[in-house]
Amino acid sequence: MQTLCEVADIARSSYYKWLKHTPSSREVENQQLTQDMLALHQKVSGIYGYRRLTLNLSRQAKKQINHKRIQRLMRIQGIQSVIRRKKRKYVYVAPEQVAENLLNREFYAEETNEKWLTDVTELKYGNGQKAYLSAILDLHDNVIVSYEMGHANNNELVFRTIDSALKAASDSKPMLHSDRGFQYTSHTFKRLYADKLTQSMSRVGRCIDNGPMESFWGALKCEKYYLRRTYPTFEELQNDIDEYICFYNNDRLQKKLNGLSPMEFRTKAA
Repeated sequence: MQTLCEVADIARSSYYKWLKHTPSSREVENQQLTQDMLALHQKVSGIYGYRRLTLNLSRQAKKQINHKRIQRLMRIQGIQSVIRRKKRKYVYVAPEQVAENLLNREFYAEETNEKWLTDVTELKYGNGQKAYLSAILDLHDNVIVSYEMGHANNNELVFRTIDSALKAASDSKPMLHSDRGFQYTSHTFKRLYADKLTQSMSRVGRCIDNGPMESFWGALKCEKYYLRRTYPTFEELQNDIDEYICFYNNDRLQKKLNGLSPMEFRTKAA
């Protein structure tokens, strides 16, 4: 024993102190919390950072857990969330018609179907083939109320998304906020939806005007799309998108929603 202590450069008294040490209740709790944290980290493929891990672990333990504690345990275990990629820049195209920025970054709605955000994002599959995802997010509870995938970024894709959302909220006339993409600034769009919704648009080059929608795209790509890296077929890509949006709506807890998932928050509000 003396030789081992000398090799490890510790005193014999320190070894015997460690040998007789009884873990405190805090240490025991941290051990269990670490096991639960690692299990959850593996279950969601590392997409959760310390904030969302804290929300889920607090719910699991049925008590409030400090986020700094989870940060410290993550550092000890050497884990972190996956990192988001930088966004690409797109060429500005002059619109046919525009609407005012009525939303004005007021990302709060007292009722469901009061304020919607929408956008289209590009995804890839196969040998460089492109797919497009159009979605609408409700600012009241962050629920993705409708989404459509297609092979082309065109009016039909956007109109299908809006028609589906309006069908589910037939008694409402929501504000629909978007960027100045050609689908939303076309005369056809205005003719079809002028009586069904109030249109609002981001200012030129101000993607933050549509911040929560951009945040959703970031979450979807970071937590699902980029993890797969390649999708041989459109069907495989669509299956993963369906799976993630179901997860996002029903199981992904959000601090903004008092630690509930979007659908839990919507149901509770109703």
